[in-house]
Amino acid sequence: MVYLTLQKSQKVLATSRQLHKTAAHASPSQFGSTVSFSSRCSEPSSVKKLSRRTLIFSSSSLLLSCVGSIEMYFTELLRGVDFVPVSHGDDDILSCVYKWFLDSWALVVARSTPEETVTGSFASFIHAVRPEHLSKTVCHRSKRMILDSIGVGLVGSTTPVFDIALQYCRELYSPVAVSSVYGKPGVKLSPTLAAFTNGVATHSMDFDDTWHPATHPSGAVLPALLAASQMLPAGTKPNGMDFLLAFNVGLEVQGRLMHFSTEAHNIPRRFHPPSVVGTMGSAAATAKLLSLSTAQCTHALGIAASLAGAPMANAATQAKPLHIGNATRLGFEAALLAARGMEANPLILDEIPGCSGFSVFYGVYQPKPLSTPSEQHEFLLEKQDIAFKRFPAHLGMHWVVDAALSVRNLFINYAGSFSPSLIRTIVLKIPVSKYINRPFPSSEHQARHSFQFNACAALLDGEMGLSSFAETSIHRQELRELLDKVVVEHPEDNVANFDKMYGEVALLLHSGDVLTGKCDTFYGHWRKPLSTESLLKKFRSNASHVLPEEKIEAIITMVDNLENLSDSSQLACSL
Repeated sequence: MVYLTLQKSQKVLATSRQLHKTAAHASPSQFGSTVSFSSRCSEPSSVKKLSRRTLIFSSSSLLLSCVGSIEMYFTELLRGVDFVPVSHGDDDILSCVYKWFLDSWALVVARSTPEETVTGSFASFIHAVRPEHLSKTVCHRSKRMILDSIGVGLVGSTTPVFDIALQYCRELYSPVAVSSVYGKPGVKLSPTLAAFTNGVATHSMDFDDTWHPATHPSGAVLPALLAASQMLPAGTKPNGMDFLLAFNVGLEVQGRLMHFSTEAHNIPRRFHPPSVVGTMGSAAATAKLLSLSTAQCTHALGIAASLAGAPMANAATQAKPLHIGNATRLGFEAALLAARGMEANPLILDEIPGCSGFSVFYGVYQPKPLSTPSEQHEFLLEKQDIAFKRFPAHLGMHWVVDAALSVRNLFINYAGSFSPSLIRTIVLKIPVSKYINRPFPSSEHQARHSFQFNACAALLDGEMGLSSFAETSIHRQELRELLDKVVVEHPEDNVANFDKMYGEVALLLHSGDVLTGKCDTFYGHWRKPLSTESLLKKFRSNASHVLPEEKIEAIITMVDNLENLSDSSQLACSL
């Protein structure tokens, strides 16, 4: 390796021209397999300032992490510096490096220590965080999330989209079928396919939890961890506290990434967030569970970024549950690939002008390093609780349903009973969000993403549940008649943000009277969280579709005491 000490000067243009002129006569072989520029000061006392930019050239690689063309980047790099070669003649070494640079078409930008980069700080956090960093609040909230996610996954295993995904996975060649599938005690799949199938189950009814900024955090992480825990050989199984820590690492990475952009705070328009941050969270969580090194964690994040993304156009279709299935599976695979030595861009989370990494998903992107964990580290789950759904539909539906139930009670007090014939117009005041504004849904998945349907079904039935989205319920004549009366308004103060939006339902009666119900915060929102009793009631109801009572109670006990479990794979085996 040949080091060139760089000192500030105004001689860059002449130097650059000299390099270009003599490039054809250079012979890179004389300098060995690697040549590096290191902009460190020559004085021994300044070694700590070593460098913010190191370029490594390799003819065997085809990586390019730079801005503009190669020659432009090289010239820009040299701007304002002069060369004082440590060895060899000036002309020989400079021309050699430049020719090698042009011939190799490879550039990896690194730093003196990984912690100086955003990506490196995330990798260091994943590797270094320990169980003692989890507070009682974080443990409590995350166990609620685990229990709820298992429950919605179990009931999701009864859906047609789950059956399609399961059949697909069973038909694939799988020599190592060791991981359990939700609600199918006799079925085992390879670990990544089990993660995929269980992820699909979790989101098959849109019944899974939601965080702020908007994503579904548990479904993207938990299935991968359950499958991975069964994959590891006896004697190396992670205990319950290891499992809980890995789960929280997956949540933390998702949350931190969403805080990189103000765009992530609003209801999405372009891509489904769990397909992006969820994939990264799954990679981080699995990397932690598998005890990968800091370097491997870095590469796991880089690989996961190349596997991320799904368009919002597939919302309200059977393809949407695939977003969660793919996120948990592909993040898992990214960690496995990194464990086997695959490398990726070590700056994938950093902002590199002209060469997008994770920033490709956002127009506004301001990455921030994740501090090394300490006793004072505060997980985002400590500050931002989760939203649990009371019925299986998009989170936005919960505002209009509670508003509809409120005005329905007013209507019954007014008229003595709910009589749709007395209603002339139903006015919904909702935020602008195209994919959940569906006047006449024709399928269960569209109904789960329709403000109009959920408001009218709640008005008609006085409740919402699994049966609300059955075909027979969706196509009722009396429901269609109510939908015909709906008018949508978008007040300027009702923004498409799960922390700020509201739902309002007004009934304009033929008599001229107007009855109004409004919901600012529904029961289950992070500002009004479900009680333990309500959460357990939801879990028992969901799990009862596929499991006997004794198994259901055993799972509840196991999750409640997860940190004391000696073998976390026992949880997956019970499903």
